[in-house]
Amino acid sequence: MNLLFANDRPGQYPRSWYAATAAPLAAFPPLRGEARADVCIVGGGYTGLSAALHLAQRGHDVVLLEAHRVGFGASGRNGGQVGSGQRVDQETLERTHGAETARRLWDFAEEAKALVRGLIAEHDMPLTFKPGIAHACRTAAEVREAHDEAERLATRYGYTEIEPLDRDALQAILPSDAYVGGTIDRGAGHVHPLNFAIGLAGAAAAAGARIHEGSVVTRVTPGARPVVETELGQVRCDRVILAANGYLGALDGAVAARVMPINNFILATAPLGDRVAAVLREDVAVADSRFVVNYWRLSEDNRLLFGGGESYGYRFPDIVRTVRKPMLQVYPGLADVAIDYAWGGTLAITMTRMPCFLRPSANVLSASGFSGHGVAMATFAGRVLAEAAAGQAERFDVMAGLGPPAFPGGAGLRSPLLVLAMTWYALRDRLGI
Repeated sequence: MNLLFANDRPGQYPRSWYAATAAPLAAFPPLRGEARADVCIVGGGYTGLSAALHLAQRGHDVVLLEAHRVGFGASGRNGGQVGSGQRVDQETLERTHGAETARRLWDFAEEAKALVRGLIAEHDMPLTFKPGIAHACRTAAEVREAHDEAERLATRYGYTEIEPLDRDALQAILPSDAYVGGTIDRGAGHVHPLNFAIGLAGAAAAAGARIHEGSVVTRVTPGARPVVETELGQVRCDRVILAANGYLGALDGAVAARVMPINNFILATAPLGDRVAAVLREDVAVADSRFVVNYWRLSEDNRLLFGGGESYGYRFPDIVRTVRKPMLQVYPGLADVAIDYAWGGTLAITMTRMPCFLRPSANVLSASGFSGHGVAMATFAGRVLAEAAAGQAERFDVMAGLGPPAFPGGAGLRSPLLVLAMTWYALRDRLGI
């Protein structure tokens, strides 16, 4: 049994509020026998589906292989936040990569947000983009830092969508005593993440991409004519795109050494009814300033969707216990509210928290490691991978030039060493440092 699927039923979405409210999508057939394609894509999340759509629109013959269902992994389980910028702040990017590259990375991120909104509208997808992400800070120092960042973005990048919030202004949006101020980004937003993946799949299929679900890839043989093998068939192609992110497993050691799978978790309460005003007074998403971030928003039926906690092995912990504790630290008044759904998923991080764009072997391209910032950036990565597979690699090379290093110890020792580091940062969160 593949340990990366140890928490799931084969070929089925996890029991989540997202799955319970997903738009209907007939299953795509498994790959059987031999197929030929210009490009074979491994992974049916945002990256793979976006690459399939953009390649098919360019006239390329595309086969996409997904082990379970499209959007099965992090793409269908995440917090749905479509954030601005990269996972790393612009000041850090300026310092580490220079002002010119930092500017290009900002522009890429702005394009990524616009891409999500544009795809939803263009393909009449079964979801709505809702504007607004608040950043909630625990200390006065964090508030000053957040306000300074908003001013830098306005001054240096012309981005004026972020509004500084003092304690009273933040309380007017989210009435919690856990925070003392922050910001709200009206240019960012949130979506139903699984329905976005389903919408991408429908658009890619309509454009001519051949999607096969229930097709676990067992081997990729690179070369002049790469071969991608599954349990029931194989694809011979000119190019391979690896887009499995945290579910890559052992398919490629070069990627695995730089991209670490970790787990994150979300609860959905029972509908809050009149109590919703004690949680959020605007239909925006929220993320706080903890290292292990808490994030939340309201569902369309006024449930609190609250995410938090991490684990670093293959098996999920008790999810309700893991997430309910930070939820009640933010909203102690919800102690009596029932939890109707609890689910987890595996995402992927890098050492630098910047995505890993890589040419791991001959005629193979890869993008992964979006570090919790993937709704927009993974979708954008699919567009960039499509460009590179079609011979236009300039933007791929910019991203590849960021070069996230391998984790200490490579794929073999990355997990225990990461656990030590994350335990230290989790302790800092608990101590309020």
